Amino acid sequence: MAAVIVSSLYNLNVNAAGYPPAPGVGELGAVIVNPYDNAPLTAVILHDGYDLKDVKVTVLGKGKNGVDISYKVGNQSILTHNGIPVWGMYPEYKNKVIVEFTKEGKKYKESYDILTGALTNHYIDNRTLTAMQPVDVKKVSKGFEDRLYLVNSSTATFKGSDIHWSGQKPQNSHPLDPSPATGSATFEAAPMTYMIDTQGEYRWWLNQDTTYNGYDRNMDTRGYLMGLSQTKDGTYVFVQGQSWGEIDMMGRVITFKRLPGGYVDGSHEARYTANDTILIRAGKANYRREDGQYVHTVRDQVIEIDRLGNLIDVWDLNKIIDPLRDDLLGALDSGAVCLNVDLDHVGEQAKLEPDTPFGDALGVGPGRNWAHINSADYDPSDDSIIISARHQGVMKIGRDKKIKWIQAPNVGWGDLSDKVLTPVDSKGNKLNCKGSKCTGTDFDWTYTQHTAWLSSKGTLTVFDNGDGRNLEQPALPTMKYSRFVEYKIDEDKGTIEQSWEYGKNQGYDWYSPVTSITEYRADKNTMFSFSGSINLFKPGPTPTLGKITEVDYDNKKLLVEIDVLTDKPHKPHYRALIVKPNSLFVK
Repeated sequence: MAAVIVSSLYNLNVNAAGYPPAPGVGELGAVIVNPYDNAPLTAVILHDGYDLKDVKVTVLGKGKNGVDISYKVGNQSILTHNGIPVWGMYPEYKNKVIVEFTKEGKKYKESYDILTGALTNHYIDNRTLTAMQPVDVKKVSKGFEDRLYLVNSSTATFKGSDIHWSGQKPQNSHPLDPSPATGSATFEAAPMTYMIDTQGEYRWWLNQDTTYNGYDRNMDTRGYLMGLSQTKDGTYVFVQGQSWGEIDMMGRVITFKRLPGGYVDGSHEARYTANDTILIRAGKANYRREDGQYVHTVRDQVIEIDRLGNLIDVWDLNKIIDPLRDDLLGALDSGAVCLNVDLDHVGEQAKLEPDTPFGDALGVGPGRNWAHINSADYDPSDDSIIISARHQGVMKIGRDKKIKWIQAPNVGWGDLSDKVLTPVDSKGNKLNCKGSKCTGTDFDWTYTQHTAWLSSKGTLTVFDNGDGRNLEQPALPTMKYSRFVEYKIDEDKGTIEQSWEYGKNQGYDWYSPVTSITEYRADKNTMFSFSGSINLFKPGPTPTLGKITEVDYDNKKLLVEIDVLTDKPHKPHYRALIVKPNSLFVK
């Protein structure tokens, strides 16, 4: 194989819309670092007008144990970026990048030195412990060295937001006038979205101002960038407040649009489906309650859109289950409801008042945080969705908006009680379960759970956060624990079997009261998890811990353990995902 070894060093801060002419070095054109101004650890090596084939890129790891990132690049990606996309570089470092390709029938292998700059956190204040979020690698087993983890986290510069819906209710106003504090527009945080390798090194970073502007009062650029999921094209969709978007790993913003008309306050989930559509968790604006009042609802809608933003379907949970059901709501810890952390009320059992103001507060009925949907998944086998409603349970809902089954204690479900799944053992024998408790078995329901997703095996995997377990608060907060759990559901028989769990023995040390993710990974037969809010309530300046783990499915051996600390105390992470390099630019 003919090989040309060259060394190129360019750092041109030029927008990708118009590359300037530049002298080529070796067989290709110039190197443009951060071509879209959004991802500083990326670059494009211009193709210089040549038709390139069989392209492979390898970003060499730093030092003796550095992690190489290697991937193939398809022709469409080269045409889209006007050259070879390079990502996975180190910050503030002269990266060594090896590029292999075929040009005019000849094979080449070239080496580039690409200089990157430092990463910048735009949102820091007097609580800052460090500019970035520190990483502590505790364990990486053989065969997992090349794992890459995309962390979806945040930071904040102040407590609360300067933006909310509506205004002060006028004196002597009509009883049916809208409440002054509806919806959840104040739910926002500056994003920190980045990728780390198994050495704890940052290898990708999304500039915080790509879609977010915490200083401006433009509603479309506020919110919380979250719920990322990968599309069939290797891009990522996400939701952020009043907007949703799609980006690629080069930092190219493919789409950034407002939510469909009439919908507000998107957060938590933007789940790409097998139908090339996106499920987004949102709220409904100016929702007319049965008592005639108009409110912005809070986390009780799942909408389905296509990738142009057209609205396809809506699941309004207010019309599917009883929005007055409060059996779990009254058992929650007042100190942590999703990312609304209130340290003054940690460990206190929630008190539900009939006149709770409308807005992002625990309460029943449209206009309050009664359901708190935090994940949605699509089941192509019967065109249904599976949702995790933190304050109600996990349920499967058909396209006809009818409940198919409910995974939750059979308490307070009324006419839907026959949809609650019956717990059984591995032989199909009914377990001794009454109300919220099962005796003589390891089976347990999930409580305040996240990411109720179908696995590639057809099972249901869930991160069981564990607050309000057994519909009560324990005698001591340190008695709480979280689990990674898997269930087998027989829809014909209406039964549920707990087939796998991990985390109970780790106890309070691994307890994550909010956020987090569990997902089965078939490529290495592991249960991947990110416990996003460990130590959330720990007093003092201790940052909240996000724990990345992979556990062997067969023997439950801990294979990977990496701790990511927040840059501030009492600030949880959201989720993490595993990135597979060869799934990003193959077209």
